[in-house]
Amino acid sequence: MSTLTAFDKLPTLNSAAILLVGTDEIFQKQFAETILTETQDLKINIHLADSLPLPPERDHIRPRIDLIVFMVNMESKHSYSNIEASLVHVDANFFLGKVCFLATGAGRLNQISVEVNAVLKLADLYCSPVLFCELECETIRIATAQRLLRMLQICAGHMSGVSALSFSSLTKSSIDDSSFLA
Repeated sequence: MSTLTAFDKLPTLNSAAILLVGTDEIFQKQFAETILTETQDLKINIHLADSLPLPPERDHIRPRIDLIVFMVNMESKHSYSNIEASLVHVDANFFLGKVCFLATGAGRLNQISVEVNAVLKLADLYCSPVLFCELECETIRIATAQRLLRMLQICAGHMSGVSALSFSSLTKSSIDDSSFLA
């Protein structure tokens, strides 16, 4: 089994690559199309995977991955367990600002089978931000795509003065919730 490494390839000029990992292929493709319809100065490469590790026989032609988005369907325990199993195949350097969790379906509380706290704890464990969205709603899907594109620009090094690591620290809560319990 191979580990997906963060800095094993050189970056490409005016280009960025995002990897969407999740079990819901329909939403992955729909979300990828939404990302590609947004106007950008960059050439965006989107790769889809239902789980990690990626096949090692294609490593030599695979571009550098700038951002990994783990798409968790809150209505499916299989989706959550698949993401948990995939995380072990990601190099620790990716968790320095190049990983994001995208939780879908959290707005329908009566239909979720994965607790919101479970996703939040998983993201906290891997020091990565979580975006909650409903991909069925076009306006929310577009807004989420725009946020991820901004994150991708930062992770790919195309935003001067901001690194993925500094961006990651801005998205984390600076106050420990347990300090308010006393």
